[in-house]
Amino acid sequence: MSDMTYQGIAIGVYFALMLAIGYVAYTRTRNIDGYMLAERGLHPAVAALSANAADMSGWLLMGLPGAIYASGLIESWIAIGLTVGAWLNWKFVAPRLRAYTEIAGDSITIPSFFERRLRDRSHLLRIVSALVILVFFTFYVSSGMVAAGKFFESSFGWTYLHGAMLVAAITLVYTLFGGFLGATLTDVAQGLLMFAALVAVPIVAVIKIGSPGDIAAQAREVNPDVFNLFAGDGGAGLVLLGIISTAAWGLGYFGQPHIIVRFMALRTPADAHYGRIVSTTWMIITALGTILTALVGVAYFANDPAKEIHDPETVFLLLSQIFFHPLVAGFVLAAVLAAVMSTMSSQLIVCSSALVEDLVNLTGRKASAAALLMYGRLAVLAVALVGFVLALDPNSAILELVAFAWAGFGGAFGPIVLLSLYWRKLTATGALTGMIVGAVTVFVWGNVEVLTSHMYEIVPGFIINLVVAMVVSKLWPGTAEGVDEEFGRMESELTRRTTEPGA
Repeated sequence: MSDMTYQGIAIGVYFALMLAIGYVAYTRTRNIDGYMLAERGLHPAVAALSANAADMSGWLLMGLPGAIYASGLIESWIAIGLTVGAWLNWKFVAPRLRAYTEIAGDSITIPSFFERRLRDRSHLLRIVSALVILVFFTFYVSSGMVAAGKFFESSFGWTYLHGAMLVAAITLVYTLFGGFLGATLTDVAQGLLMFAALVAVPIVAVIKIGSPGDIAAQAREVNPDVFNLFAGDGGAGLVLLGIISTAAWGLGYFGQPHIIVRFMALRTPADAHYGRIVSTTWMIITALGTILTALVGVAYFANDPAKEIHDPETVFLLLSQIFFHPLVAGFVLAAVLAAVMSTMSSQLIVCSSALVEDLVNLTGRKASAAALLMYGRLAVLAVALVGFVLALDPNSAILELVAFAWAGFGGAFGPIVLLSLYWRKLTATGALTGMIVGAVTVFVWGNVEVLTSHMYEIVPGFIINLVVAMVVSKLWPGTAEGVDEEFGRMESELTRRTTEPGA
């Protein structure tokens, strides 16, 4: 059999496994609560692996290795910032959000939590939150389809469009029917596959190319600053600004709906401690694997014009095909699809919940459980189609699309999530104003090149949102009835049930 046939078999097995898991989840999903949140029954390890797989997407195996391949370790500040941000998110957001969302009317979405936590009877906060989710997730879903198109174009010689269509269709099927549980269980399998691939590729490459010292020397010949975490032009001040801008990706975690929804689905707030251990371990090892893969690629490709690669974002794909048996390479390549599909499925579910739970339900129309379930599935289909239209441009850069969407959620939701969980005096007016200002700041800043070249748009979006929300809440104070009582119950619940050894 040809190499392409072996790899095709591996990809086919992977697709079949994802569809099988989606079918199992479908048989266990009977109502809209199960479709959106798996009835708050996730094991912490499942939640952690699912959150990580949903978080990383195609940028971990394509976007980030490509950036480090092109510019050196200076780009690894993204991975450092994300690892720190994820740890902080599990430590300070997960237990409180799990407790508070159940106390605040058993909220199953972030917009509904904001509304109930802040007693917003106008529904504006919930509507604006849902719209922010829909706008920025369409860019995010689109980035996954772009990654899928590039994957099949680079690995199998398919057209970009056909590759994007196939992955979009498979992801849509298991998400459409399996819902949140289907997305979560497939995420676990995909997270483990990504982990194995990012450990295996750099180790095998080092064994076959030469010693780590030889690889380091060859990489330095290509780029003398390849190992310099502080490389850059324009003086120390601009370099420091660039590092802060890049590491600021970690700020985004507090506002990512497809990640923090996993916290809401934990069995208890105490589970957050164990989830944090699993999540952080996974992130550190996969980040190191990504960095090593890129550095090996610099040493292997750049010194030989015959091995030149045209798109740095394909360096992981090419190394896996070079150093592994075609069948094994097929499963390694499937890890890229795992990264892409796990993120897309999680985002589609959150968009579905925004459309059904946070917009359709506000019309006041009564619908049966079966009808709501159908609406949820139709919402998944609609968002997937819009994302596919946006992905028709094969020249879209994966990391740029992800960066814009990530900043959008971090700037719009991050400060409001933190203030909701830690500041009793936040008001609905303050939250709504901060959210709008944060989202607009990200949108405007992110589309002005002279601004984005100096600072990632999440930083001004996050800071301005935080300041505006607090100032407006101070200028127009007034705690709605029951807020203090619920806040106290949340803190009592954490004291009673969150038992972290050594905390």
